[in-house]
Amino acid sequence: MNENRGLFVLDGVTGMLIATLLLLSILAGLTVAGISAQQRNANNYYEIKDAQSIKMISTDNVAHRVNVK
Repeated sequence: MNENRGLFVLDGVTGMLIATLLLLSILAGLTVAGISAQQRNANNYYEIKDAQSIKMISTDNVAHRVNVK
């Protein structure tokens, strides 16, 4: 039998709290990064020129996008 059990070992309550705080901090970091990326690109308007010649799978499709700003 394992007699070295305790309430505050890393595989008990403390480990659960560390894992929860780690996951919440990752969530907060990704949320802040996503919101800041949206704010940077919110005023980046563009237009599509010659939409009829856009191919479904092509790397040349970026040439059809023109920044308005």
